[in-house]
Formats: sequence, C-alpha cells, structure tokens
Amino acid sequence: MTASAYEAAVLDFRRRKDEHFAAGRGPVDPAAFAGLSYFPPDEAWAFTVLLDPLPQADAGAEWTLETNTGETRTMARIGQVQLPLPDGERTLLVFAPLGEERPERVFIPFRDATSGEATYGAGRYLDAPLDRQLGGDGALVRVDFNLAYHPYCAYGDGWTCPLPPRENWLPDAVTAGERLS
Repeated sequence: MTASAYEAAVLDFRRRKDEHFAAGRGPVDPAAFAGLSYFPPDEAWAFTVLLDPLPQADAGAEWTLETNTGETRTMARIGQVQLPLPDGERTLLVFAPLGEERPERVFIPFRDATSGEATYGAGRYLDAPLDRQLGGDGALVRVDFNLAYHPYCAYGDGWTCPLPPRENWLPDAVTAGERLS
C-alpha cells in the first residue's frame, strides 16, 4: 500500500469511528462530541510480525487482567509479539477471549511513555487482525499503533476496562493512534 493510500485508510477508519460516536453508539454524549484527537498517521508505527504462540501445553492459558474498577477480567493469553520499535525491540503479550480457539483478531492492551501525558493514563488498546496463511499454529499479526484507541473508561465513569499488564508497559513514547485533546 502506498504511503498516501495507507494514510487515507487510517483517516477513513478514524472518520468512521467519529461518526459512530457522534451517532450515540459510543461512550460519549453525542450532543457534546466534537471528534476524537489523534497523532498524525505514520506507517512507521505499523508492523506485521509473527505471533510467537505459547507452547501447546499452555495454549489459551488463562490470564487475569486487573480493571479500572478493581474487578478482574480473565482472557486467554495466546502468545506474544516482538516489535522493532525506534528505541529497540519490545515484547507485548497477546490475548483473545476465553474459549476462542482460532480468533480472527487479538487484543493487545499497552501503556507507553505518553500514558498520562498525551494519552489516557491507564493505557490504550489494539485489536490486531491475525493472518493464518502460514498454516498450523503460525500466524502473522498486524500491529498498527495508528489504530490504537482509548478504552471507554477514558471518556467517563460507568465502564469497566481491563488494564495493560506490567509486561505490556513500554518505555517508548508511541506517538501514534488516539490521543487526548
């Protein structure tokens, strides 16, 4: 995809999300909604990497995530990804809903050096598509930080949101995706 086609795709995704929220299908009051804020699209923050699955004996291992309300949320930890970030290679844990044997998308909650400054303090989320064309348990994951978003609890009370585990706290400033206004 050319840089301009990539940027257009990211901007279209953001436009559709704003329309969704403005229509009252999100966590904000549509009457007061003026659009979300984002870092400029930058394809340097998009990676297609190999999902390093857990050993078969541990596949789908339950992992308890804390939430902003003190409750817990249990998900299946299905593996990890290695990302070539600007300040060095970093590892993030990858999750899926419990009982989903071959998910099409995975959940990657993360915090970074922008958390609490330019982005929501508790962190952001990525929903990353899996490409299983490798066969067997192998899969590629499209980790695109330009699509990183704030959890609903960033917009107001009444939402229970999983918090990124300590293993997904990045020392890097990820200047991509949704940001505070």
